[in-house]
Amino acid sequence: MESKKAKTIVVVTLLGLVGLLGCSLFTIAADSETTAAQLEIEELRAGKNFIPTKLYSAEDDRRILKLFEGLRVADVSDGMDKAGLTNIGLMSPEIHAAWKDTKHFTHRFIGIAVTVRYVPTNKPPAPQMETEAFNRWVGQWYSKLSSEPFVPLIRKGTALVFDDAPDSDVGSIGSNNIMGWTLRGCVGVVTNTTARDTDEIAAQKVPLYFRKPGRGIRPGRNEIESVNRPIVCGGALVEPGDIIVADGDGVIVVPRARAEEVAKYAKETLDSDKAGRRKLYKKLGLPPDDSVK
Repeated sequence: MESKKAKTIVVVTLLGLVGLLGCSLFTIAADSETTAAQLEIEELRAGKNFIPTKLYSAEDDRRILKLFEGLRVADVSDGMDKAGLTNIGLMSPEIHAAWKDTKHFTHRFIGIAVTVRYVPTNKPPAPQMETEAFNRWVGQWYSKLSSEPFVPLIRKGTALVFDDAPDSDVGSIGSNNIMGWTLRGCVGVVTNTTARDTDEIAAQKVPLYFRKPGRGIRPGRNEIESVNRPIVCGGALVEPGDIIVADGDGVIVVPRARAEEVAKYAKETLDSDKAGRRKLYKKLGLPPDDSVK
């Protein structure tokens, strides 16, 4: 009898321990979920990007650019249609060439996107001050608030694409820095806003696509927000590594993942167009130009 009673006590005790253990595990699990939720909230509070930046090698960039060699915006638009991307990637016609070369078409370019985002500043402009103090203020703004951290990312075939302060009369792009970018391998620049020194940029023959001229310097007008993150330019999403094609018809953005399919059809379109126009040139007695070679 005593033995049965002892066994009963042991069983009850074990069941109790199992129950306590289950409660403890439930509590731990609940606490873990609470901690995970809190961490997620804190991560969001600190700022979180949801579209990852994909990285591509210089070798793969060269391979993709080779596929797009000589293609026009119109050809690429046809390729996008064929890929089921109708009206995707087409920037607003307001984003246009700052200058055009209708003989050799040197205003055209095809490049791999490196993206830059400047935002309007909420800091006050410089008060009236002596020249030395003003120059110091300008230098500090350039170095701390509105610098060019994207420059080391430029390599051969890069297309710089800017999302800039939309209502600021600011010339983030000018005749000096655009030549420096070209020296590093930049093939063309696109901005959804402004650029200055447009006469000199045209004389220098650096491909530039913009909305309108801007006159002011960056200090007192904008601040750098991000580099190589997804941006919107001319109403189109631009992700780092996308292919940018620009000519007299405007600018189109090809998502990197669909680039080969788009380029293949675009090349067929271009070859057919050139063949047809060569025949018409001959019938009309027109000398061949760069557009049909």
